[in-house]
Amino acid sequence: MANIVIVGAQWGDEGKGKLVDLLSERADIVVRYQGGNNAGHTLVVGGEKTVLHLIPSGVLHQGKTCVIGNGVVIDPVVLIGEMDQLQARGFLLDPESMRISDRAHLILPYHKVLDGLREDASAGRIGTTRRGIGPTYEHKVARCGIRMADFVRPDVFARLLEENLTAVNERISALGGQPMSAQPILDEYLPCADRLRQYVTDTSKLLHDAAASRRRILFEGAQGALLDVDHGTYPYVTSSNAVGGGACTGAGVGPTFIDAVLGISKAYTTRVGSGPFPTELTGAVGDRLRKAGGEFGATTGRPRRCGWLDMVVLRHAVRVGGLTSLAITKLDVMAGLEQVKICTGYKVGAEVLDTVPAQLGGLEQVEPVYEVLPGWKGDLTGARSFAELPSEARAYVRRVEQLAAVPVALVSVGPGREQTMQLRDPAPTRRAQVHPRHQVLD
Repeated sequence: MANIVIVGAQWGDEGKGKLVDLLSERADIVVRYQGGNNAGHTLVVGGEKTVLHLIPSGVLHQGKTCVIGNGVVIDPVVLIGEMDQLQARGFLLDPESMRISDRAHLILPYHKVLDGLREDASAGRIGTTRRGIGPTYEHKVARCGIRMADFVRPDVFARLLEENLTAVNERISALGGQPMSAQPILDEYLPCADRLRQYVTDTSKLLHDAAASRRRILFEGAQGALLDVDHGTYPYVTSSNAVGGGACTGAGVGPTFIDAVLGISKAYTTRVGSGPFPTELTGAVGDRLRKAGGEFGATTGRPRRCGWLDMVVLRHAVRVGGLTSLAITKLDVMAGLEQVKICTGYKVGAEVLDTVPAQLGGLEQVEPVYEVLPGWKGDLTGARSFAELPSEARAYVRRVEQLAAVPVALVSVGPGREQTMQLRDPAPTRRAQVHPRHQVLD
C-alpha cells in the first residue's frame, strides 16, 4: 500500500474511523494529524463498539505504530483516559506502539473555560464542543501556546503556565468568569506529564526514517473539508486544516510523501451544530435518515441534521483536498425510500452555481437543484460485493462517481469491518495512481 491520507469530504462524521481501521491492516504507521478531542471516530469490531477521540483508529490492530502529530491539540487528561480504557481491553500502548509529537500543543483548563464563556456570550453561536480546541489553536498562532516538549519539563511548564494565566485571567474576567490559579492545574497535570513523557518525541523524524525503511504510512484526518478553517463554511468551521494538505503540515512531512488521498462521504449529507446546510431535510425523510443512520454525535451526542447528498459540496472537497478516490458510507441507510435526490447545483435567481460560495449569506439563500433517481428496497447490510447490491443502489453510486469526477473505491453498508466492499484499490502506488478524471498516470 502507498502512503495514503483519509479525509472527510463533507461536514465530518462521514465514517473515517471505520475506513482508517480497515486500511490500517495494510499500513505500518497510522498518524492523526489535526484536530483534538472534539472529533470522535467510531469503530465496530466483532460487534464491539469503540469511540476514539485522540488515539489513531489503527490502535485496534496489533503491531502498528500510532502517532499523534504536531497538528493535533492534546488534552492530556482525555488522552490518558482513552489510553486506560484501551489498555484495560488488552491493547498494548507502549512507546513502540504509540508516539506523541513534541511539537503538539496542549489543551489546558483555561482553554475550555474560555471556549464555554465565549460561546455563551456570542449572539450567533458557532456550536463548538466547548473542549477548548479553538482557544488552543488561537494561542498556538499567537505564539503563547504550550507544547508537549514544554509540558514534560515541569520547571518549563510551571513558568509558562504562570505567564499565560496573567493574560488569560484578564480575558476570563472580561467574559464574566472566575480567574484561575496555577497550582490546581499543576497538581492535576504534572502527573499526566510524568505518564506521557516516555511517548513524546520528534515524530517528523520518526516518519521520515520510517519512509526511508519503506514502511507504509496512513494519515488520519478529523472533521471534514467543509469544516476546514480555510476552505469550509466559515465561520462555522473548526480551527485547523481538515483537508488532505493538512496531513503535511500536521505531521511534519512534505507533499511528496503523499501517494493518494481517500475522501469519505456518506450516501447522504449530515451536519452537527450551526451553519448553512442547503440540502437539509426537516421533515419525515430527514427524521428517517437520522433514526436509521444513528445520527448522533460520537463526541457530543447531539443529533445530526440530515439531508440529501450535496454534490456541490463533494466536488468542492475533491478539489481542495486533492482526492484521488472516494469511499461511500451508509448506503444501507437509504434503503426503502421510493426515490432519492442528489443536489447537482445551487440556484440563485436565474443563475445556477456549481461551486460553494465563500460568502455565508449567499450560501444560506441558495436553492438546491436536484436530480431525482429511483430508490431501492431490501436490507443491504448483508451484501459483500458490489454485484449483490440492488441495481438502483449501484446506479446511485455510479452517478455519484460520475458527478464527482473521481472514482469510488469503497462502499460501506454497515458499521462492521466486514461490511465494506472494495471496487478498486483506494491506495495505488504512485505510478499506478488514479487521476481524478479516471486516467492512469504513467
